Amino acid sequence: MVVALPILYSLQNCPYAMRARLVILLAQQPVLLRPITMKNKPAEMLAVSPKGTVPVLILRLPADIDNKIKEKQQVIDESLDIMLWALQRNDPENLLYSERADALPEMLKIIEENDKQFKPSLEKYKHAKRFHEKTEESFRLACEPFIQRLEQRLTQHEFLMGAAPSLLDYALLPFVRQFSKANRHLFLQGPYSHLQHWLNHHVQSHLYARAMFKYPLWLDSHEEFVFGE
Repeated sequence: MVVALPILYSLQNCPYAMRARLVILLAQQPVLLRPITMKNKPAEMLAVSPKGTVPVLILRLPADIDNKIKEKQQVIDESLDIMLWALQRNDPENLLYSERADALPEMLKIIEENDKQFKPSLEKYKHAKRFHEKTEESFRLACEPFIQRLEQRLTQHEFLMGAAPSLLDYALLPFVRQFSKANRHLFLQGPYSHLQHWLNHHVQSHLYARAMFKYPLWLDSHEEFVFGE
C-alpha cells in the first residue's frame, strides 16, 4: 500500500487557516502545504471543495499498486474538523485535556460562540475602524462580552482551560489577535492584562513563527512544501 501525504490548501493570514496550521504542527502531522490567495483560487481546490474557503485538507487514502486500486480522497474543509483530525491521530501536548471528560464539550461550545457570534461582530468592528465609521464603538462593545469572559478565565489559570495550552487556546488565538490589532491603542490600554500576556506568549513563540512562515504561492510554481514535521 502507498500512502501519500495529505494536501493542505491554506491562506497566510486567514484565522481559520492559521489555527489549523498551528494544531497540525502541534500534532506533528506532516502535510503537503499549498499556499493560495483568495483572488486566485486553484481549480484543483474548487473541484473538491466548491465553497472556495480555506483551509481545505485532502486525505489521500492508500492505493494498492499491485491490485491497481486507484487512490481515494477524503476532503475536510472546516478548520475545527482539521484540528480534531490531527489531534485524534496524535496529541503529544494533550491539547484535548483527555483526562477531563467535560473538557472537549466545553471547548467546542466556546469555539462555536467564537465562530458564530464573536467573529461576525469582530468583522464589523474591523470594517468600521478601517473606514472610520461612526459605528466603530458600538461594534467594539459588541465584541467586549466575549473578550471579557476570556480575560476572566485567564485570571484563574495561565491558559484558557488550565495550566497548559489546549485546543481552545489555539482555536481562538488568531481571532483575539485580530481584535487586538483592530485598535491597538485601545487594546493595550484596556482591562485585558491577562489576555495581553496570553496573546504575547503565543505570538512570540517559535510555534507561531513556524505556523506563519510565508511560503511561495502554489499556483506560481506548483511546488508543495512538507509542513508539520
